Amino acid sequence: MPKKGKNAMTSLPNEEQLLLFQQKLLAEEEMAKKKERLLSQFLKDKLAKEEQNSALNLNKINMQWRTVLREIKTRELHKDIEILSQTFERVMDCKDNVIKSLAKDLSEAEEQYAHALRSHLHNVDQLLALQRRRLSLLEESYTMELEALTKEFETERKTITEQHEKEIRYLQDVFMAMEQSYMDSEYESKLEFQSLWDDLKNKNLEEKHFLRLQLENIVEGLWRRFQDALKSYTDATEDRRIAFETLKVKDEKSSKEIEAQMKKIQKLQEAIAVLKGKIMLHSRESEDQNQYIRNDKDLILIQLRKLKAQRTQAREISQENLVKLTRESNATLKALKKVVDKGEKILKLAEICRKFETEEEKVLPFYSSVLTLEEQETEMQEGDEELTKELAQVMADYRGMENFWKRYNKVKLEQLSLQHRQAQLLEINRKLREMLKQYLDGISVSDEVLSQLNPLFIVNHRSNLPQPLPTPMAQSGNRQPPTTYNIVEAAHVISHTL
Repeated sequence: MPKKGKNAMTSLPNEEQLLLFQQKLLAEEEMAKKKERLLSQFLKDKLAKEEQNSALNLNKINMQWRTVLREIKTRELHKDIEILSQTFERVMDCKDNVIKSLAKDLSEAEEQYAHALRSHLHNVDQLLALQRRRLSLLEESYTMELEALTKEFETERKTITEQHEKEIRYLQDVFMAMEQSYMDSEYESKLEFQSLWDDLKNKNLEEKHFLRLQLENIVEGLWRRFQDALKSYTDATEDRRIAFETLKVKDEKSSKEIEAQMKKIQKLQEAIAVLKGKIMLHSRESEDQNQYIRNDKDLILIQLRKLKAQRTQAREISQENLVKLTRESNATLKALKKVVDKGEKILKLAEICRKFETEEEKVLPFYSSVLTLEEQETEMQEGDEELTKELAQVMADYRGMENFWKRYNKVKLEQLSLQHRQAQLLEINRKLREMLKQYLDGISVSDEVLSQLNPLFIVNHRSNLPQPLPTPMAQSGNRQPPTTYNIVEAAHVISHTL
C-alpha cells in the first residue's frame, strides 16, 4: 500500500509538466501565426503600393508614348493629305475633261436626236396620210357592201315572211279538219261501246241465274250420298275405332318419347350445325382474309413493279433531260459568249471608226433619202402590197435597226465608189506604165526595138503610140467625156530643172 501512494505522488508532477509544455507550444504557435499574419499584411500593403506605383509609371509612359505617336501620326496624316489633295486635283481634272467630252457628246446627241425626230415626224405624217386614204377607201367599200347586204336582206326577209304566212294558213286548215274528224270518230266509238256493254251485261245475268239453279240441285244430291256413306262407314268401323283409340293412346306415349328424343337429337344437331356454321364461317373468313391479303400482296407487288419501272423511267428521263439541259446550256453559253465577243468586237470597231469620222458624219450620221415624196409614197405602196404578214412582222421587229442599216449602206456605197475609183486608177496606172515602157523602148537602141514601130516617130501629127480606148462607162452612157492625159517628156523636165 505505501508503494502505490509513492507512485501516484511521482506521476502528478509529470502530467503538470506535460501541460506546461503544451501551453508553451500553443503560445509559440500563436506567436508564429501572429508574425505570419503581420508579415503577410506587410507584404500585401507593399504589393499594393508597388502596383499603384507601377500603374502610375505605366500611365506616364503611355502618355509620353501617345504624344510621340500623335506627332508621328500627324506627320503621316499631313503627307497623306498632300497626296490625297494631289490625287483629288488630278481626278478633278480628269472629271472635268470627261464632263467636257460628255457635254460635247450630249450636244452632238441632241443634234442627232433632233434630226432623227424631224425625220420620224415626217415619216409619221406620211404614214398618217396613207392611213387616212386607206381608211377612206375602206369606208367607201364598207358602205357599198352594207347597202348591197341590206337590199339582199330585205328581199330575203319579204320572201321568208310570205312563205311563213302561207305555211301558217295551211297548218291551221289541216288542224281544223283533223279536229273535226277526230270528234266524229270519238262519238261513233262511244255509241258502239255502250251498245256492246248492254248486250254483255244481259247475257252474263242470264248465265249466272241458270248456273246457280243447276249447282243447288247437284249440292243437295251430293249431301244425301255423303250422309248415307257416313252412316255405313261408322257401322263398319266401330271395332276398328276402339282399337284405334287404344293404339292412339300408345302412339301418343311413344310419340311423346320420340318427341323428347327428337328434341335432344335436334338440339345436338343444332349444336353441331352451329359449330359447323362457326367452323365454316371462320374458315370462310380466314379464306377471305387470306385471299384479301393475297390480293393486296399481288396488288402491292404490281404497284411496286410499276413504281420501280416508273422510277427507272423517270430516272432515265431526268438523266436524259439533265444531259440535254447541260448540252443546251453549254451550247447557249458558247453562243452567248460568241455574241458577247461579237458585240465587244463591234463596239471596239465602232470606237475605232468613231475616231475616223468626219465632222459632218458626227453631226449628221444618218443621210436623208434622195427620193422625192411621190417616189417614196409609190415605193411604200408597192412594198405594202408585196409584203406578207410574216415579213411585215419581221420588219416591224427589226425597225429599230433602220439607222444602223442607213449607216451601213452609206459605208457600203462609199466602199463601192472607192473600189470603182481604185479600179479606174489602176487602169490609168497600167496605161501610163505601158506608155512609159514604150517611151523607154523608143529611146533605147536594140535589134528588138528596131524591128518594131518606133513610138516616138511622129508624122503629120500622128504617133505610133496606141490611143487609149474609151472607158465602158463612157461607151454605155456617154455622160462623161473621155479622160485626157498630159504627157511631158522626162528630158524636157530635166533640161528645165537643171
